[in-house]
Amino acid sequence: MDFTFSEDQLLFQESVRDFLLNEVTPERIRASWETGSGRDPALWSQLAGLGLTGITVPEEYGGLGMTAVDFVLLAQECGYVALPEPLVHTALVAVPMLRDIGGDLAARWLPKIVAGEAIVAVGLAQNRLVEDAHVADLLLLQQGDSLLAATPDQVVLKYNQSIDPSRKLFTAKAASGLASVADGAHAATLVSSALNRGALGCAAQALGLAQRMIDLSVQYTSERRQFGKPIGSFQAVKHHMANVAVRLEYARAPTHRAAYAIANGQDIAAHAVSHAKLVACEAASLAAKNSHQVHGAMGYTWEVDLHIFMKKAWALANTWGDAGFHKSRVAARIFAQGAALGAGATFA
Repeated sequence: MDFTFSEDQLLFQESVRDFLLNEVTPERIRASWETGSGRDPALWSQLAGLGLTGITVPEEYGGLGMTAVDFVLLAQECGYVALPEPLVHTALVAVPMLRDIGGDLAARWLPKIVAGEAIVAVGLAQNRLVEDAHVADLLLLQQGDSLLAATPDQVVLKYNQSIDPSRKLFTAKAASGLASVADGAHAATLVSSALNRGALGCAAQALGLAQRMIDLSVQYTSERRQFGKPIGSFQAVKHHMANVAVRLEYARAPTHRAAYAIANGQDIAAHAVSHAKLVACEAASLAAKNSHQVHGAMGYTWEVDLHIFMKKAWALANTWGDAGFHKSRVAARIFAQGAALGAGATFA
């Protein structure tokens, strides 16, 4: 059984990485904080021009028809640059939900997403604060046992400040009388899928954020000198970064496994996603902690780029289910009657 990514997937990842590194710089991110919306329409148009907004949109709607496995590598690159725009949310949460709802709603909005002409945001009971609701052209909102589709004039938004200046969070209250687009078991299935995909997006971005914090720290410690030597040559500093690198490496496989489980509709998807989010966010949290250690007091300053990635890692850890929620899902799987555990059950 071959678990490696294909050459095409890796080449696509490389091309997206090159684009994001050139375009999504810390300076551009800081500039977006000074705008009214906190978003960069020109960058969103660039992403659409590359076909990234339509990467998971089915081909019949003009998209590329790719899966979560194809996108998980790109989500890591979005994390590496701390991309403020809602590309991961669009590709992993909004598009699949619209696709599964189908009908006129999908036919109307999916082609617009591909063209970069529309942003769709999803708000669930488990993830009540809706990111980018203020720039969304359509909001899919869970209300009890139903799922509603609302346009901006049909919702009342209330801003909630985030520790991450790039995140724009809102509570969204839909107007009364809106017809639901899904109810009962169908709505529950859509919500469960969206929650898993949102958590997968967080895990993948956390991998990228952790790697970026490692790279920033390695660069800083190779330039910062004490006693006539780069501080990166000191064993204690090396150990800080090595501990993060080990934790990060062991988080990659569960994240890729979770993407495969989602893409193939496996019944292990829920606990696989929870496992991935836990270990990936723990790796990013350790990366933030140890990077601060090796940066010293400089790491706490607004001018140093480290805080851009650190704050996003902290924010993602509590998005689409916090650690307690995901630990409870993993525990339920492990302690279930007749649970298949151990290495021998890996491929059962």
